Amino acid sequence: MSAEYQDVTKKFTLGDHITKEQQNFYDTYGFVHFKKVFDEATIMKMREAIETAATQLVQEKKTQINGVPVKYGFNQDGKVVPQRMPFTNLLSPYINEIVTSPRLKPLLEFIPGSRFGLGERDGVVINHYINAKKSSFKKLGWHNDSMRDIFYLEKVRPMLNVGIGLFPSSKTMGGLRLIPGTHRQSIFGTLFGKWHIIDNRPDPREIPVEVEVGDLTIHDGRLWHRAESPTQKLSFSRKSLYFPILCGPYKPKDANSKAPFYLRFMSGLKFPEQNV
Repeated sequence: MSAEYQDVTKKFTLGDHITKEQQNFYDTYGFVHFKKVFDEATIMKMREAIETAATQLVQEKKTQINGVPVKYGFNQDGKVVPQRMPFTNLLSPYINEIVTSPRLKPLLEFIPGSRFGLGERDGVVINHYINAKKSSFKKLGWHNDSMRDIFYLEKVRPMLNVGIGLFPSSKTMGGLRLIPGTHRQSIFGTLFGKWHIIDNRPDPREIPVEVEVGDLTIHDGRLWHRAESPTQKLSFSRKSLYFPILCGPYKPKDANSKAPFYLRFMSGLKFPEQNV
């Protein structure tokens, strides 16, 4: 590793184009952290839009969007809430406006010939991590998104997860953990490096991606990554927003699409009764 990139926590500014340094950082580590891409007022409107979309899903008791399941659970007050919402860009005009903004177009330069996958895979996903008794989503185990390509019987390709910081995350507050450089691992490492989803144990190579409200991150889907809960055993509620940048065949989803095989066994897919 060159001395220039020994600081894996380095943060950047998103401009009109991706710089050579930013590209080299991504090529080396598989992720890039951009500071304050969105102001606080924008993030507050995004939070409100997401809450409106979540309320709509609960009222309609909708269990899937474009074939992708909605994952339900209960919050700290015992109310039913969606804890994983796919295709939120289809539920909220404001969220769709944000993720289609020209401000984000430079991100496509990281992977030549790529596109925003807003109508593919799961679109814009909102994960709602809640530490409560009846929550079905408190953290997420180690995984890499290359397994999706394999399940789809496709070639493993570069892809990016774009994350917008709706809430702060840190080593103590929980959030994204990743193992830098594992986007360059062998196919054997991709398949068998860890027990996908099941394993959530800390790894000595991992780093916490510590974001502030309004930050933007990109991480390569081939990286080993997970989502951790806060280190303190406290009640907490934290939302994350991700959407993909893809290359390869264009495969949009619609109302007639079926759930991918690997999602059909996820817990919390039935709409729960309020008195459970």
